[in-house]
Amino acid sequence: MSYTLIISEKPDAARRISESIADSKPKAVEKNGAAYYEFTVKGKKHVCVPAVGHLFVLNPKKNTKSKGWNYPVFDLDWTPTYSRKGTEWTEKYFKNIAGLVEGAKDFIDAADVDNEGEVLLYNILRFICNAKDAKRMKFSTLTKDELIESYNTMDKHIMFPMVEAGLTRHELDALWGFNLTRALTLALKSNGKKVFAILSTGRVQGPALHMLLEKELEIRKFKPTPFWQLELHIKLDGKDVVANYEEDRIWKEEEAEKILKKSKGKDAVVKDIKKKQYKQNPPVPFNTTDLQSEAYAQFKFSPTQTLSIAESLYQAGFISYPRSSSQKLPPSIGYQKILKAIGKLAPYQKFAEELLKKELKPAEGARDDPAHPAVYATHEAPELKKLNPHQKKIYDLIVRRTLSTFGDVATRESNTVSLDVGGNKFIIVGKRTIEPGWTKVYAPYMSAEELILPELKIGQTVKVSKLDLLSKETQPPGRFSQGSIVKELEKRNLGTKATRAEILQTLYDRGYITGKSIQVTKLGEAVVKALKENSPNIVSEELTKHFENEMEQVFNGKKKRDKVVEQAKHVLADILEEFKKNEKKIGEKLAEALMVSREEDRTLGTCLDCKTGQTKVFFSRFTKKRFAGCSNYFRCAKCKFTRNACKCKCGICGGLKGKCKDTWKDKKWLPSCQTGFPLPAIGKITSMKKQCEVCKWAMIQVWRKGSRPFRMCINHKCSSKADWGKNKKKVKAVKKEATKK
Repeated sequence: MSYTLIISEKPDAARRISESIADSKPKAVEKNGAAYYEFTVKGKKHVCVPAVGHLFVLNPKKNTKSKGWNYPVFDLDWTPTYSRKGTEWTEKYFKNIAGLVEGAKDFIDAADVDNEGEVLLYNILRFICNAKDAKRMKFSTLTKDELIESYNTMDKHIMFPMVEAGLTRHELDALWGFNLTRALTLALKSNGKKVFAILSTGRVQGPALHMLLEKELEIRKFKPTPFWQLELHIKLDGKDVVANYEEDRIWKEEEAEKILKKSKGKDAVVKDIKKKQYKQNPPVPFNTTDLQSEAYAQFKFSPTQTLSIAESLYQAGFISYPRSSSQKLPPSIGYQKILKAIGKLAPYQKFAEELLKKELKPAEGARDDPAHPAVYATHEAPELKKLNPHQKKIYDLIVRRTLSTFGDVATRESNTVSLDVGGNKFIIVGKRTIEPGWTKVYAPYMSAEELILPELKIGQTVKVSKLDLLSKETQPPGRFSQGSIVKELEKRNLGTKATRAEILQTLYDRGYITGKSIQVTKLGEAVVKALKENSPNIVSEELTKHFENEMEQVFNGKKKRDKVVEQAKHVLADILEEFKKNEKKIGEKLAEALMVSREEDRTLGTCLDCKTGQTKVFFSRFTKKRFAGCSNYFRCAKCKFTRNACKCKCGICGGLKGKCKDTWKDKKWLPSCQTGFPLPAIGKITSMKKQCEVCKWAMIQVWRKGSRPFRMCINHKCSSKADWGKNKKKVKAVKKEATKK
């Protein structure tokens, strides 16, 4: 019996689509270790089978004439994802789709509605299904109502403009990625030093790193300028209130001293009072960037982490599609239905009930997205107790933002009081909320400054309790955080809503940047400087923007994909030719930076035992395990290496057969520090550049793929680790006591 084959992007989406549109409960079929679903719609047989993201990826075409790992490489092929090491698990989904093609009379595209989803499905259609087109379901949520509506009103064709734009982006990114990664890595290899690593950059990655380095250099070049401030302390209704001198910064110390002398010992007289009411409009709904930025500000979730959590809520049907540029909520999403559903959840009940009494019209921003509305909470509300802690946080943030957009304008009042002290003007600004409006809902995620001043009269005398002269310095510009960087990338039109988080994560993974307050590492700096000096187009923001505009033209049908890709190949060929001429020079700079970077990564801090050595990460060639040890750990005077890397093979430092006679006889070995701590065997270790609160040894962070990073003290005997997990109160008490000391 023939059937309609629906292909979804993820397993959860396949299940929800099947359960939503089926006449009765779908039958789950397990095959090759993965499930697909059989059911009928109006008596007609359907099968819904999932992919797991892209089942095909671009790889350099195998060419018998070209030997080895070289560049340039311009001929690319789409190959099955499972052919790449580490992604073999995708093969079972590939096989299930291939096995269902023969009985399929037609196909329905039910992937996420964006460029990535359309490319993903188009590749499955042409390479597995041997089809050029399919019908298209369009949806922004995985709620039952919307999926039924999407099925009943599906388009006759897939979205070819998205396909063309998506394919163009994939080809350009792959051309830049493969060629520049090979170029950088081979340049490093050519330097002649025994240091090697796979280095990468990309079409957007390079300019993004360059932008971060510009900020880093701006901070380094900054020279602080001294200034002075005057703070006047007065008592109002028993509270200590601070008034500031009318000029926020006084640039000359003698002038500040003069004002201080003239004002000291004088009472304050109220000279002027100005009250002003102002409005605070409700916030606009989240788009992807706004959500990532706010989640970082509130919970310190990285952009990648936020998207992952939001994706899980979307797959469960609780929020709309989280990858959207839009800041608009159209009436078609069903405002009342959403608010009634949210209102059944205890934390939001009173807010929803209030909103349902008025006309529902959301605040909206300027940004739009033809494929999806803004990110919002759907009418399929979850049981909150079933969400994990991270999901609860992101869901609460999205729900409160959704409700807030429908809220009333908040009214605030500022009360500016001018005081005369010995002929000098000081100012107090009181603030209070008159009508909270939408801020009642969003209160957990905002801090409204409240300073309610008593009723004062002009001419009234106020006692001064203290007058302080503060000496300060101007501060350097702040570094980008993981929240602000995605906004900056969006502002500069670098990357897309779906790729910015991934680009940022790649920069971290490559060791080019570090820290939550983003710093460019020595290696990242060397990569940018070497490229900027010898092949500047690789880090050119303008070139990246140019091709972003070209892809927009492809989407709008004004340019052909093949033309844009050919143009990119010519540009890249010139870049690579220039790079090749300077390959050795680039390699030398990269090698030098890599050695410095690795040494910095290994160094955890000063050894607390001998006070002269540095605590570093070592690898034992005997136990094949990592440990943190002092740089004076059994150090040999002759070869200057630690005992686990001794080159002279003496019995003192190497532990091997035979002894270095010179070292043993003349007793030239150095005093050794035998401090050592075992380290986790798996995961990347980075120094946190701070000490344990309890024992003062170094703190490290351990990163393991697929898991959240965790922090630990290197001292395995630290009292803070006693019965960890069994007696957390005791551990906290130990830390508290240690902090006091």
